Amino acid sequence: MANDLEGRVAVVTGGARGFGKAFGAALAHRGATVALIDLDGVAAQQAAEELGQRVFAFSADVTDADRIGAVIGDVAAAHGGIDILINNAGLHSAEYSRPVEAMGLAKVRRLFDVNVMGTIACTLAAVPYMEGRTDANILNISSSAAYGGSSYGASKMAVISMTITFARELAAKGIRVNAIAPGLILTDTIRAELPSETLARVKSSQFLTTLEGEERDIVEAMLYLTSDRARFITGETLRVTGGFAAGA
Repeated sequence: MANDLEGRVAVVTGGARGFGKAFGAALAHRGATVALIDLDGVAAQQAAEELGQRVFAFSADVTDADRIGAVIGDVAAAHGGIDILINNAGLHSAEYSRPVEAMGLAKVRRLFDVNVMGTIACTLAAVPYMEGRTDANILNISSSAAYGGSSYGASKMAVISMTITFARELAAKGIRVNAIAPGLILTDTIRAELPSETLARVKSSQFLTTLEGEERDIVEAMLYLTSDRARFITGETLRVTGGFAAGA
């Protein structure tokens, strides 16, 4: 499968670190040209330089529709279109997982602006450059928190709902739209923020209690859903949780 994405063009938001950087690395390794978009342009550039000549960096806030439209348009113009869009940018730290009353309206609004409206803005910007291309597809990153009860989870449930909406609306344009809902995946951010007792509690709620989710588990799910092996899959959310969300 080493060069199965040769000639394909992928855009990854939130691409400077975490899942986004890992997605960019995996796509480039398979032969794709990759544009990493991130609010932190310096970190995105560092990631692109680390990942190689197939990877390019752009600075943009996904809630700025004009800027996102310009960046995606530039990527499409430079490389002849867009085949894959991964809407990975999102707010997800402990700061945004507090009760609504504690967060306040402004912070909740920012959460939904990035996680939901940012996904919509990037999708709308990319569609004209994806329409009619062979197996063009969009992948949204939701969360197993969507099946729980928090404002963060509500924003990620909205991402799942918009995945279905866009899958229905874009099918006629030849664009598939799916999502991944990761469970507890031990990225550097999660390791730094998550109390050990919370980790133990979540693991005990998984069916696979002896395993810890790793970045590679989400990367493998991404590679499948964005490939032509998933050509008959659209409007779906793949939960990668070790069974944590299966009862929800």
